[in-house]
Amino acid sequence: MKLIKQTGLITFLLGLTFFIGTIFTGSFNLTQPELDTFIKEKGYKSEIIKDELSKAIVTDEALNIFQFSSRVINAYETSNNHYDALIAKYDSDKNWDAKGKQFQYKISGKPHSISFELAKKSGKGFAADNTGWAWFLTFGLGIIGALMFIVPDIILLGKPGIKNDGIFLSAVTNRGWIGWFTFIFLVTFYILLYFYPDFIVNWVYLVDPISKSLSGNPAGQWFLYGFLYCTVMTVMAVRMYIKYRHNKYQILRTTSVLFFQIVFAFLIPEILVRFQMPWYDFKNAFPLDYDFFFRWNLEELLASGAFGLFILVWGVVLTIVVVPVMVYFFGKRWYCSWVCGCGGLAETLGDPYRQNSSKTLLSWRVERIVIHSVLVFVLVMTGFALYTFFTQESQVLGIKTQTIQDIYGFLIGAIFAGVIGTGFYPIFGNRVWCRFGCPLAAYLGFVQRFKSRFRITTNGGQCISCGNCSTYCEQGIDVRAYAQKGENIVRSSCVGCGICSAVCPRGVLKLENGPEEGRINPTEILLGNDVDLMDLMNKK
Repeated sequence: MKLIKQTGLITFLLGLTFFIGTIFTGSFNLTQPELDTFIKEKGYKSEIIKDELSKAIVTDEALNIFQFSSRVINAYETSNNHYDALIAKYDSDKNWDAKGKQFQYKISGKPHSISFELAKKSGKGFAADNTGWAWFLTFGLGIIGALMFIVPDIILLGKPGIKNDGIFLSAVTNRGWIGWFTFIFLVTFYILLYFYPDFIVNWVYLVDPISKSLSGNPAGQWFLYGFLYCTVMTVMAVRMYIKYRHNKYQILRTTSVLFFQIVFAFLIPEILVRFQMPWYDFKNAFPLDYDFFFRWNLEELLASGAFGLFILVWGVVLTIVVVPVMVYFFGKRWYCSWVCGCGGLAETLGDPYRQNSSKTLLSWRVERIVIHSVLVFVLVMTGFALYTFFTQESQVLGIKTQTIQDIYGFLIGAIFAGVIGTGFYPIFGNRVWCRFGCPLAAYLGFVQRFKSRFRITTNGGQCISCGNCSTYCEQGIDVRAYAQKGENIVRSSCVGCGICSAVCPRGVLKLENGPEEGRINPTEILLGNDVDLMDLMNKK
């Protein structure tokens, strides 16, 4: 079995090497008719951009993706700089009509996203021309190798039950060199995905056939991410099934998040696009779905007829009715640990790193400040967005709504939720985003803390203070402190993952839904004659 695991590890590393190496393969250039077609499709009115792109990428030279991207971005910058100079000139001449006409020639959009569109149309090479083989050598070998490494644990781990041996001695799970390598890889991947999509165009080619079979369209960077997301979750879910095979709650919970991610977040939205309907994830609730009330989204939904109106109504009902009602009956675990895709990745890919979550009081204080600040930010931004939508204004109190949305999208949507939220798993634990940044988690936490039937009950008389529960709490809660005193655990940050209960050797912890009364019971300090003990016991 160990030989199978070692072979699997080598196979996985080969697949990963091919995957990374694919970035540097292929050549990129266009013919003049291909470029003319692209410019016509985009509706560019600038003659400068046509000339600049022709000089840059209509060539017999086999450009690599980095050369191609640099030339394309320079061409767009040259075109825009030309019209910026004219705008400045006409502005100084007070020729307002001429100045206004120049804006139609400027080209907006993120430079690397524009470069990605052109690269997707111009790529040639192994990844673009031999998609099947390239997919097998990357995704295929990676999946096969990972499963070969994971499945033998059914036997090697012995009888069902949690094995904690060496968790803080492994270079993988205790911020060793493998953990740091994983950190660098994940952070780099998210930076490329969000900010340099043209550099990973060869990865996108790998999933083109899958995208066309689902939506009828070629793949983009976000389809690649969605497919990779589901693939990683599925493979790591196998690991969860094996590791927690003694615990039915964990098996059901893992199956649930896997189902909702693959079906609701990936398959259904892509199939909707095939039928000319809006792309929409029916489980993604506001304010996690922070752009739901942005003007462009509202206009798209309203223009989509009855189905778009249904999505709009569902999104509002999900946020205002479904979410708080479900939290009241089941706690925030129903969403964070059973439905949410962010939580699903954290619970599968991130499970080996949950012990790296900080348990300090400082972390708890920072957590409360940051996550509630993000919630306030998104609510204010949404208020501005709705105001400008109904008034058709572009500003509120002199502040451009688009500027606020761009800041949130960059800092929270990309950097916090993506680069930090997932990339930092190996260093700061698997729930960095859920614990410190997710505005929906903050909203759910308010309801769970003050109006919910959910609690984790403890049997203090059975606690042996082993510390497993606190060690494995991904939200940084000192579970042992509650268990030692026999207190119920009611915390707004608790996502009800149940791992604390799963790793307890004495059955001290139990996830329950019960009456609100007596849910929160801090330990009372009893002083001799201050209380009638028999009366107190009778009341309890």
